Amino acid sequence: MIKVHNLARFFGTKRAVDGVSFSVDRGEVLGFLGPNGAGKSTTMRMITGFIAPSAGSVTVGGFDIVEHPIQARRLIGYLPENAPAYTDMTVYGFLNFAAEIRGLRGDARKQAVNRVVETCFLESVLHQSVETLSKGYRHRTCFAQSIIHDPDVLVLDEPTDGLDPNQKHEVRQLIRRMGKNKAIVFSTHILEEVDAACTRAIIIDRGRIVANGTPEELRQKSEWAGAITLRVAGIKAADLSQKLNQLPMVRQTAILKEESGSVTVRVFPRSSHTGVLAGSIADAAKSWRIEELHTEEGRLDEVFRNITMPDTANKEKK
Repeated sequence: MIKVHNLARFFGTKRAVDGVSFSVDRGEVLGFLGPNGAGKSTTMRMITGFIAPSAGSVTVGGFDIVEHPIQARRLIGYLPENAPAYTDMTVYGFLNFAAEIRGLRGDARKQAVNRVVETCFLESVLHQSVETLSKGYRHRTCFAQSIIHDPDVLVLDEPTDGLDPNQKHEVRQLIRRMGKNKAIVFSTHILEEVDAACTRAIIIDRGRIVANGTPEELRQKSEWAGAITLRVAGIKAADLSQKLNQLPMVRQTAILKEESGSVTVRVFPRSSHTGVLAGSIADAAKSWRIEELHTEEGRLDEVFRNITMPDTANKEKK
């Protein structure tokens, strides 16, 4: 549904987006991650035709966004950054206006407005002016306009920005549900949203894609992926560390806590043994009194820092 090929955008001498390529199929929810200034919003504005690319191409549903802008935009629902709206309109008036400019008339327009009002829980503010709404309700109103024509493609620029935890949960669940039969791209810098709503994620940094994969694939890039934390009784920390480091599958160990009678240690696998380290430790520890043992998941925040701020991440490790 979305194909981005070698997309670039220059602002003077600055390369805001530099050779970005990816695609999004129907049924996919793609999280677009990156630090502030990485090029997320600029890329989304080019996908929607809001600004023209300096180089490269974007097609939506087979239509080039530059050569066939009307056909492409008909397929897109767009929630821009900061959720702009006509503040002097009521919520009902704004949604009617959005439906009308999308070509909906008569009963089709009424049904579309009623559908998005119900979907976005706007019944209680329907006749308030947009300027009197809280940030959360204004955001919901703008989200509603983006889906009023039931588009095949949704492009959402930080759709949970400024919402309280309950509202964020509602929006993430809504994105996840709609993602079953639409192609959705949404930008975020909140890593928990990758797990909550995404089937795949891209990390962009300084205008370039630096990682692309499912949440689980990205986690496997973490230092923590496949690490084992265990608590062993009746052994000294130095002895335990020495025995563990002798195992061929172990890259390094870190003593977390030493109490009277027990030691808690974290064991990091060599990259090729992330899935079998627990079994190796269990075989070697038959004479130990293991009180606790569990496998750690990779951490997206660590992967994000390692990729986008490698120098800082390396200093933290030291």
